Amino acid sequence: MSTADRRSLIVDAAIDLIATKGIRALTHRAIDTVLDLPTGSASYYFRTKRALIEAIADRITSRSRADFRAAHFADAQLNDLDPAAERTAAAPLDSSDVARAIATWLDGLLAQRRHHLIVRHALIIDLLADPDLHTRLVQSLFSVDRARNLFQAMDFPSPDAAAANFIAVIEGAVFDRFAGARTRLPAGTPESVDQLTALLSPYLARP
Repeated sequence: MSTADRRSLIVDAAIDLIATKGIRALTHRAIDTVLDLPTGSASYYFRTKRALIEAIADRITSRSRADFRAAHFADAQLNDLDPAAERTAAAPLDSSDVARAIATWLDGLLAQRRHHLIVRHALIIDLLADPDLHTRLVQSLFSVDRARNLFQAMDFPSPDAAAANFIAVIEGAVFDRFAGARTRLPAGTPESVDQLTALLSPYLARP
């Protein structure tokens, strides 16, 4: 196994440990035990607990970017969330179509990355006093720049404010589904996408 693969294996194990047993369960020894590695293996690749958490933040961020790129290619409506993309459609964006595209993307996040969501939220709270790591984790899922690009494309009068508010709505919508009142609504279903679409639609309607 290559060094990169071993590091990835350790980071994934760290994410699973926090998601299932809490932040206090994250130790190098616990990772060695879970992965059946020789004692000291995890600390060889990540000298400190902070280094492990930095790697977790990087993993969540890189996975989020990859997922967004995949969603972008699968759904043209998401093109306008990408600051680097050029719009190809001359017609105005339909807010209901955009709401459903984003809802479908969020539903996939809830269905496939529950552990990432749990761990990110737990670490965001735990690291409030660490400005660097806290900021990296806050920005690891949703991009204000992409949201601003979207609201500019939809000709909102105040795209900066609209983007910040929309990110706050998305954060709440996702938390509601993985840890709040709607945890029993299963992701990966038409009902899940419908619920998210109905929630997001009013915020995408041009004032």
